[in-house]
Amino acid sequence: MRLANKVAIVTGAGSGFGEGIAERFAAEGARVVVADIQDAHGERVAAAIRAAGGQAHFVHADVSQGPDVGALLAATLERYGALDVVVNNAGVSHRNQPLLDVSEGDFDRVFAVNVKSLYWTARHMVPYFRTRGGGAFVNIASTAGVRPRPGLVWYN
Repeated sequence: MRLANKVAIVTGAGSGFGEGIAERFAAEGARVVVADIQDAHGERVAAAIRAAGGQAHFVHADVSQGPDVGALLAATLERYGALDVVVNNAGVSHRNQPLLDVSEGDFDRVFAVNVKSLYWTARHMVPYFRTRGGGAFVNIASTAGVRPRPGLVWYN
C-alpha cells in the first residue's frame, strides 16, 4: 500500500495505459480521480476500481481546456479534500497519413492534448501544491518521441 492516504488524478484514465495506472494506484491504496473526456469509459473504470475494493471517482475533463482542468482540481478537492499526485497520461494522435495531409485542426488537437495539457495542469495544480508544501506530477510520454513512426510525424 505504497500510496495509502494519497489522492491522485489520472488523466486519460478511461482506457489503455490510464486505466491501468488508475487501477494500480487504487490497488496501492490511493483515492483515484479518473479523469477522461469519454464519460462512459471513465465511469466504467471508476466503477471497476470501486468493485475491486478501491476508492475512485470519475470527473469529466478535457485536459486541453484550462477551465476543465481548473474544474478537475476543484472536483478533486471537493470529493477527497486533498491532492497529492497528478498523472498526465491523456494523449491523442492523428490518423496515420502523410505529414502534409494532416489538417491544422488535427495538429492543434494533438498539441493541445499531448503538450498544452501539461501547462494547464501545472498552471492549476502548482499553486495548490505550493500551499500544502508539495505534490508530484508524473508525465507520460510516448516512445514515438525517440522512435518516430511513419505517417505519425506530428504525434511525435
